[in-house]
Amino acid sequence: MSMVADVVIVGAGVMGCSTAFHLAQRKGPRVIVVEKGALASGQTKRSGALVRTHYAFEPEARLALASLRTFQNWPEIIGGSCGFTQTGLVSTAAGEDAARLRVEVDKLSSLGANTRLVSREELRELQPAAHLDDIALAAYEPEAGYANPVAATQTLAARAKDLGVIFKTGTFVRSILVDHGRVTGIDTNVGPVDALTVVVVAGPWSDRLLKPLGVEIGIRPLRTQLAFFDRPMELKSGHAAFVDAITGVHFRPHTFGLTMAGLTAPQPDEQRNPDQFDETLSRELVADVQQRVAARLPAMANARFTRGHAGIYDMSPDGHAVLDHAPAFTG
Repeated sequence: MSMVADVVIVGAGVMGCSTAFHLAQRKGPRVIVVEKGALASGQTKRSGALVRTHYAFEPEARLALASLRTFQNWPEIIGGSCGFTQTGLVSTAAGEDAARLRVEVDKLSSLGANTRLVSREELRELQPAAHLDDIALAAYEPEAGYANPVAATQTLAARAKDLGVIFKTGTFVRSILVDHGRVTGIDTNVGPVDALTVVVVAGPWSDRLLKPLGVEIGIRPLRTQLAFFDRPMELKSGHAAFVDAITGVHFRPHTFGLTMAGLTAPQPDEQRNPDQFDETLSRELVADVQQRVAARLPAMANARFTRGHAGIYDMSPDGHAVLDHAPAFTG
């Protein structure tokens, strides 16, 4: 016997669980979340999990600004803890990019974001351990930080369950069912789920479900790598998060005295299968990332590499999120 829902969500990462929670708050639709693995078993658990509002693309900035308030008040809004830790965020610009950064900060400020331009001298007061000679201008967002992506997903799911959402993990979606241009549900390895609306938030697996319907977003799987280093004594008190366009690296404090870092523009490689890829880091990547971090925080030059992991991101053609109805179909 098939299951029945008003809305079925494909994917139980942080996006899928957030969608389920917000739909359940409306106290109307019957919602089922279907996930082929466990909660947060895809890219979510491998995320860098920066929480910030500094995005150049205005729709993303608006979403991030609304999300920041949720992260800051997670126990009251969601319940439990998402591990949000405020660190502040520094975004850097060399001379040729200073004008662009000014425009971005002006736009973000007009949207209500708490971010401001800082000179090299002001930044030196904020981050005395940082090498700053190559920075023409920087933006500082004091409320930014990071979260625990798995904890965020689990607490969203727990609250959604409290509100009546049904989760079906270990359930593989074979296809989206359509009848005369109308979505009727999904077919899974344990039987169909009848639904008037299907929300696909399956990350790099999304195109596999949409292509048979003639819907091709053009998602490109991109393998990204994150390295964790044990901070030396000079930095044990921590540092701000950085999105460093000059050195080509992003990094932030992590729990247990670690710093997490990765490239801002990972190089594409041949590993594009989200079901089968190398989750380890190469020595060359670790050395490259550490050298770039040390160019900004010299004390990190001899930091001990402790661990790392790789994941497969879903990249759209323009690098921005895709949120819309599939053309030619209802539901």
